[in-house]
Amino acid sequence: MAKLKTQAELRKILTDEQFNVTQNAGTESPHSHKYNQQFSLGTYHCICCDTALFLSDTKFDASCGWPSFFATVGDNVVKEIEDLSYLNRPRTEIRCANCDAHLGHVFPDGPPPTGLRYCLNGSALNFTPNS
Repeated sequence: MAKLKTQAELRKILTDEQFNVTQNAGTESPHSHKYNQQFSLGTYHCICCDTALFLSDTKFDASCGWPSFFATVGDNVVKEIEDLSYLNRPRTEIRCANCDAHLGHVFPDGPPPTGLRYCLNGSALNFTPNS
């Protein structure tokens, strides 16, 4: 487990958008991040603490404008929090279980085998290609 960074350390290494998304639960514009349509083989990590979160073989094109996955790399890598911030409509926010960075939301409209759609902000992620 990586040492957690302070807000000051994160400010130095993250772009304004990355900081806003991960630390203020912001949302990037749809279709704006390169990871939305990237389907290379590899692993997606938390931009703040480098925890492995999603494998490319669980990524799919949900046509929603954000990178989408049907499963995490394992149990307990993300935590779920009820979110009523969008027009008072309940959603489930997902955060990195290691550092608490906001990642996106999970919805029950994904493909088999899980039926889940982890809808991520690409700016909350780093991608490491398979070697």
